[in-house]
Amino acid sequence: MLLILVISFIITLFFVYVKWKLTYWSRCGLLNRETKFFVGTIWGLLKQDIGYAEHIKITYDFLRKNKQIHGGDYFFLRPIYIPVHPTVVKHVMSLDFPSFTDRGLYYNEEDPIHANMFFFGGTRWKKLRTKMTPTFTSGKIKMMFDTLTQCSTQLEMEIDKKRSEPVDIKDILGRYTTDVIGSVAFGVDINSLKNPNCKFRYLVDCYIRKNPWQNVQYYLTYLMPKVMRLFNHRPYDKIATDFCLETTKKIVDHREQHNVKRNDFMDMLIQLKNNGKLDDASADVESDKLTFLELAAQASLFFGAGFESTSTMICMALYELASNQKLQDRLREEISRELEKYDGKMTYEAMMSCTYLDQVINETFRLYPILNGLDRVCTKTYNVPGTDVVIEKGTKVIIPVVGLQRDPEYYPDPMKFDPERFSEENIKNIQPFTFIPFGAGPRFCIAERFGRMQTKVGLATIIKDYKLTVNPKTKVPIDCDPKSFFIVIKGGIWLNFERVNL
Repeated sequence: MLLILVISFIITLFFVYVKWKLTYWSRCGLLNRETKFFVGTIWGLLKQDIGYAEHIKITYDFLRKNKQIHGGDYFFLRPIYIPVHPTVVKHVMSLDFPSFTDRGLYYNEEDPIHANMFFFGGTRWKKLRTKMTPTFTSGKIKMMFDTLTQCSTQLEMEIDKKRSEPVDIKDILGRYTTDVIGSVAFGVDINSLKNPNCKFRYLVDCYIRKNPWQNVQYYLTYLMPKVMRLFNHRPYDKIATDFCLETTKKIVDHREQHNVKRNDFMDMLIQLKNNGKLDDASADVESDKLTFLELAAQASLFFGAGFESTSTMICMALYELASNQKLQDRLREEISRELEKYDGKMTYEAMMSCTYLDQVINETFRLYPILNGLDRVCTKTYNVPGTDVVIEKGTKVIIPVVGLQRDPEYYPDPMKFDPERFSEENIKNIQPFTFIPFGAGPRFCIAERFGRMQTKVGLATIIKDYKLTVNPKTKVPIDCDPKSFFIVIKGGIWLNFERVNL
């Protein structure tokens, strides 16, 4: 009898504790969506009825509908702070950045390719960020431009071989961006456009988690980082880690022993390893040297962040252009006109002068943000300006990018693909902090310029020579796979290619 009473008491205590935990935001004076016992607001995510982007958008819309400038969410029993008004977002990301310096994401120090700048916080992040920022200036990107054009030539050849039948464009673009990033980050000619089964593609599969179990693990590290840390979870398997480290070591050793210079990202990482600064840096720049593992981790980060985001953006832009021939024709005319100024050659200057191409890319980033939510963690107790709300140290924060960028108040008819939103005349009317595909503030993506240029070259290569239409194999309207953390279109995007320039 006593045992039954004790068990009943423990169960009751557990239920009371869970219920109490799920009143955190109401006790703070903030609104949140209806919760379910223990799982909070993520029941739809756990059932995989909806994806992460839709979860963020539903939460954002709920708070906006109730005229809130911010609110709460729950990942299981963990409270999540959601700022929805651009002014509050601005405070979190920029004005009051010292209170939100870290992302608060899980990483494993024992996994060398995972312990990189994206995940670091505090002083460690700041020092590495300071060293890495000069590697992505306009001048440095211009030096890498030849690599982009070489890979784009291979892309065109591959499309030409396949254009007699419907093309799964994401597959080809994934191999194109793998070749570009592999060449720039690791300094090797991967040629995955010619050889889809090369070993680097295995590394790609690890990053984008094609294996369903890898996808589940990714969600668990995001939703329950403390639990995964108890198990010392390593996000990437040993084969991928060893391959990355061995490849990097061979490249670094070869370049140092033979004094090889390629004017790419790896060159600059080697300079930071050997000298603590770039060769063209001023004498007063701090000179703490990168370790080899830090070098390998940053190369791996650049590779992982670069190929998936760029291939997805080009893919979605091509789909929208294939769905609207007027926009496609206008873009083709601009590209042809600008290339003519440089004897038909794809040059850095030609790409920089393609303003409508910029508009198309911006609208793609708006409608299909790679990161649907930007992560921060409160690093010191913070009082939200103009309110009585206090965010406690250690509270996770999610900036609802997909909500802001698809809000009809800021972007009328938000699901319509309309590059004119970013014309010279209209772009000045966009409210600050409602268009943040690369983040904002001190943690703004340092590779943004490179990502844009890679996207430009890929798009221009295809549009200048081909008329695109959507093949019936594409399921319209397109729908994202809720099982994936990233943008994965169910059934793929299949396009028809017709040569317009022979």
